[in-house]
Amino acid sequence: MTPKITRWLMPNRTSLLRWLCVGAMLAFTSAAQAAWEPTKSITFVVTGGAGGGADQMARLIQGIVSKYRLSKQPIIVVIQNGGGGGQGFLDIKNSTGDAHKIAIVLSNLYSVPLSTNLDFNWRDTTPVALMALDEFVLWVNAQSPYKTAQEYIAAVKASPGNFKMGGAGSKREDEIVTAVIEHATGTKFTFIPYKGGGEISTQLVGGHIDSDVNNPIEHIAHWRAGEVRPLCVFDTQRMPFKEKVTKTESWNDIPTCKESGIDAEYLMLRGILMPKGVTADQREYYVNLLRQVREKPEWKEFVAKGAYKDSFLVGDEFTKFLEQDEHRHKEIMRKADFLAQGTAAK
Repeated sequence: MTPKITRWLMPNRTSLLRWLCVGAMLAFTSAAQAAWEPTKSITFVVTGGAGGGADQMARLIQGIVSKYRLSKQPIIVVIQNGGGGGQGFLDIKNSTGDAHKIAIVLSNLYSVPLSTNLDFNWRDTTPVALMALDEFVLWVNAQSPYKTAQEYIAAVKASPGNFKMGGAGSKREDEIVTAVIEHATGTKFTFIPYKGGGEISTQLVGGHIDSDVNNPIEHIAHWRAGEVRPLCVFDTQRMPFKEKVTKTESWNDIPTCKESGIDAEYLMLRGILMPKGVTADQREYYVNLLRQVREKPEWKEFVAKGAYKDSFLVGDEFTKFLEQDEHRHKEIMRKADFLAQGTAAK
């Protein structure tokens, strides 16, 4: 009896090999399903100024991830905006393979290297996601006599160089938008560079400049307070947000510049990049993380409040967008003579 029991309890060699193969396959499948996750804190580099739109978006993402426990590791926001964001760009470039570092970038991703010959290109990084596009609005002081963009542009055209346009930095997005206006209308502004949107707002409200092209979120409080007046938005369509910001107007009530006779369009990138040399599953971790962030009510509220164009691109679509957007910036900057020496030939 004993030998029969032993044979029944012990599998033959073929069965044993079969079970070993099945076990190995299950172990392999389990390992494959265990997607990459950060093992330490995530550094979130901000290439814009403290308190600006990029900083606000980064801290919102940080807060949403923390509140909903979307990551086992914390996100640490670090401002690296020296040289118009060049400091942050070089940090990402020099962090090859570091999957615990991401950066939020604006259209300074192109304008800074093109205008300064900084040894950096977005191709030195791993594109992760386009989170949104930021609108630009032509603003004047609420006490000015100009009620429409047509009236204001006519006045500027009649007095070349005498109207002051305030903007952040030199040869950056605000001055690029100003160049787009000048090219489309045959006008000439005197451009006054400031440190950021907050300072620009103060200068416009104080009557020290005649206009600016601040993003909606940078002027919403002043608009609500009746201190500034929006004339037109630099987009092909009106902003979709119909909730009243002032007692009588919403973002949707602002006409496009094209409606106002100004054939000018400009939107600013707000995207997330990683260092070069990371793996596909490391990038995918952040793509999925950002997808979850965008589903939360705090994100939707932020987009509506700041009147952002809620665009989301990843993978090849985002890469194609960067290629096209870079080309467009280069052409605009070439016409405005903003390219650094030697860049024009590249």
